[in-house]
Amino acid sequence: MIKGSTIRMRRRTLIVAFVTIFVFFTILSVRLFYLQIISGSYLFKMANLQQLASTKLSPRRGVIYDRNMVPLAQSATVWNVVLEPNYIKTDATKELISQGLHEILGTPKEKLLELSEKKSCYTIIEKKIDSDTKNKIVEFKSKNNITNGIRLIEDYKRYYPKETLASTVLGFTGSDGQGLAGLETQYDSVLGGEEGKLVSAKNAIGTDMPYDYEHMIPPKDGNNLVLTLDSTIQSIVEERLKKAIEENDVRNRGAMIVMNPKNGEILALAVEKGFNPNKPFEISDPKDLEILKNTPEEEKQKKESEILFEKCRNKAISDNYYPGSVFKIIMASIGLELGIANEETNFNCTGGIKIGGDTIRCHKRSGHGPLNLVGALCKSCNPAFISLGQEIGTKRFFDFYKSFGFHEKTGIDLPGEGSDIFFSKNGDMHLIDLAVASIGQNFGITPIQMATAACAIANGGKLVTPHIVKEIRDNDGNVIQSFDPKPRRQVISEETAKRVTAMMEQNATSGGVKNAYIPGFRVAGKSGTSEKKDLLVPGEKDYIASFLEFAPANDPEVLLLCYADTPKGRSYYGAPVCIPPSTASMNEILPYMGVQPQYNEEEMKKYGIKVPNLIDKKVEEAKKISIDLGLRPTIVGKGETVIRQTPYRGERISLGGNIIIYTDDSSEEKVKVPNFVGLKKSDAVKLAESLGLNIFASGSNGDDDTVSTQSLAESELVDKGTTINIVVGSGESED
Repeated sequence: MIKGSTIRMRRRTLIVAFVTIFVFFTILSVRLFYLQIISGSYLFKMANLQQLASTKLSPRRGVIYDRNMVPLAQSATVWNVVLEPNYIKTDATKELISQGLHEILGTPKEKLLELSEKKSCYTIIEKKIDSDTKNKIVEFKSKNNITNGIRLIEDYKRYYPKETLASTVLGFTGSDGQGLAGLETQYDSVLGGEEGKLVSAKNAIGTDMPYDYEHMIPPKDGNNLVLTLDSTIQSIVEERLKKAIEENDVRNRGAMIVMNPKNGEILALAVEKGFNPNKPFEISDPKDLEILKNTPEEEKQKKESEILFEKCRNKAISDNYYPGSVFKIIMASIGLELGIANEETNFNCTGGIKIGGDTIRCHKRSGHGPLNLVGALCKSCNPAFISLGQEIGTKRFFDFYKSFGFHEKTGIDLPGEGSDIFFSKNGDMHLIDLAVASIGQNFGITPIQMATAACAIANGGKLVTPHIVKEIRDNDGNVIQSFDPKPRRQVISEETAKRVTAMMEQNATSGGVKNAYIPGFRVAGKSGTSEKKDLLVPGEKDYIASFLEFAPANDPEVLLLCYADTPKGRSYYGAPVCIPPSTASMNEILPYMGVQPQYNEEEMKKYGIKVPNLIDKKVEEAKKISIDLGLRPTIVGKGETVIRQTPYRGERISLGGNIIIYTDDSSEEKVKVPNFVGLKKSDAVKLAESLGLNIFASGSNGDDDTVSTQSLAESELVDKGTTINIVVGSGESED
């Protein structure tokens, strides 16, 4: 009996033991399955976090080039100073390093001593030092035989070599290298590259382990942008715009857009006032500083942010404005395309037109009298274009409004593009709405929309997409992606485009914008003046002046739109405010682009004398060639052969112009450029001749018209024979 009980107890014990072991291993298996399969990836990450420390390594941000590969934004090499406490073995070395870095960097010695006590291999103590400071640290390490304890890690700092040039286009980057405005933010993913890592291992107590346990994953540098923008053209228009803003006391900034109308490439986009992207958060303008000085302390931060935002905002693509009479070229295009008007369609302007119960006045209150469509455009007659608009009707007007691209964004590759503000989203309009819209009033578009729509007139009727990036290239110069957007649609026929262009060309030769005339270059243009509803100063009338032109009219290479918001100078009309800077710019841009002048017979007599090459010719022969061409030679030196000349060969100067012939190393005394602005054209020519200078006049042809701008600044010292471009005539208020 006892024996049987013992056997049963053993069996029970075995069963219990088996069950216990089975349960234990089942639980263990489940736990292992959970840890390895279900939570494996998570635990792996957690282990890495505990065992590995990683430091980000910055990539080199891509370069932004202009179309001629001139760098506009690039990354300069700088260095981060890293303290490595785990490799500093003695208190004396800690003292030496802390004192040395304090003297070089200015970092408090006490802070450096405190950091040197940390259980770490990697502590950044100073970011983005320049090469001079880096060299001092290298010299300090070498002099004191310090091999470990201080490390210099290469980093990059964004740098804009042209400073303020095209700042609102380029934008700027933040302290950690990310794009914050302009192209820098639009193409941040292209320019930014990919970060690298410096991965180091930690031991069981969390202390960084030596170099043998480090692994570096190098960063991948960003790609480069090649722009359509030309830095030379950008410089020209920025200089001219700045001068116009100052001379006309423009209170709310201005902009100039220069495009290739055939493909939508932006050659220049200037906004005044811009900023220096090397110091994007610095306010240096005296007027802005005065505003901040008079701002209550509690509101200063807000006001400072407003000023900085205003400087960064790209007015040419973000702001709405009423296009005013420039829009009349669109109305003329619609009328011709629909066949409801032609160049000889008659209108009669009595000084105003009544629509319903409202009368809309012409800028010429006495009226223009009878005139055809060409005359209506050249005289910018409001009643004529309102009558044309009523014939077109609201539906057809809105259809063409959309077709010209005004009811959609242009798609320009810059951030912050604005949309139009129309009477209604679906195009519903009253007749009075159509009347004011026909003269470019009471609806808002952006300057880039107006310039893009005008390209369709210049290029034979095709709506292009404006763009500023031409190519994306890698660091070996290989083209990764190129941008050449196809035309979006045919807006008007090629014939209609040519007819409107001819009307605009007549406007520039004998109409309301004849001060846009440039000898040898066929210019087509239209000015505009619009009255604002949103007033800068409540109760005070406010206007926007603008001018649009393209040239050569028979084969346009350049389209330019100038826009000035709230001019408070001698005039607020588009012609006197915007034509002088536009014409002065075009006068330089066209020859720079290699567009050859084509003079008519009258122009050839005045301006068509091409300066011959006199170098290496005998003095008497050179004199004879010059006199036979109608030029006035001046001999400088006692040599027998010409070694230098001013103007240079190939330049165009007027009949009777001065040419200085140098026969040895003697130098003619420099001439101080006088102030021609305000003089009659005839007096300016006489003054230039008396000083041995040459004048090339564009604008109106009248000898009694006054000079509005000059290409060289007053008091600048130049060689005799230098040619100075002047713009004559301030324009009529036919807009």
